[in-house]
Amino acid sequence: MRLIAEKLGGERGGEPVFDDINFQVEPGEGLIVTGANGSGKSTLLRIVAGLLPASSGAIRFEAADAEEFPSVAAASHYLGHGNAMKTALSVEENLKFWQEFHGSTHLGIDEAIEMVGLPEVASLPYGYLSTGQKRRISIAKLLVSYRPIWLLDEPTAGLDKASETQFAALMRAHLDDGGIIVAATHIPLGLEGVQHLTMTGQR
Repeated sequence: MRLIAEKLGGERGGEPVFDDINFQVEPGEGLIVTGANGSGKSTLLRIVAGLLPASSGAIRFEAADAEEFPSVAAASHYLGHGNAMKTALSVEENLKFWQEFHGSTHLGIDEAIEMVGLPEVASLPYGYLSTGQKRRISIAKLLVSYRPIWLLDEPTAGLDKASETQFAALMRAHLDDGGIIVAATHIPLGLEGVQHLTMTGQR
């Protein structure tokens, strides 16, 4: 299993943002993407996730079980700047929706909520939560169904230090299980032995 980008190029609003991006990430490996604002970090992750087309090059996922994960998008959880939750639904209802949508149960909903340290909010409307709580529940979304690739765009935004430490442990567990992480971030995520890619914009 490996995630491969070859001479990848991306655009924003029809204007080139970056080109000639190459990387290969193996099971149990992470890739940390850094760079100045506007250098293309978020655009890169959206292209990898299949949310935007690449302007050049290719991204592909090689896996032994091609039927289960026929594409990068099928193999990926994407956590963007937004949390992708319905404010009027309860926390539990939101997570149940995503678990059924992805169709591959990993942890139970109660267990996932417990893993992010918020068992008391399961029945609350998602819109009632604080900014940090909302982000932690969006992280729980990664746990309720299985995808080998986690694509994370500024995943610790809104988290306090204790929650950052907790999330680092969840990321390490995913890598220890043979998963892959590609994360765009401005701050260290507490992961050691990872690859680094610095975005510099159009070259």
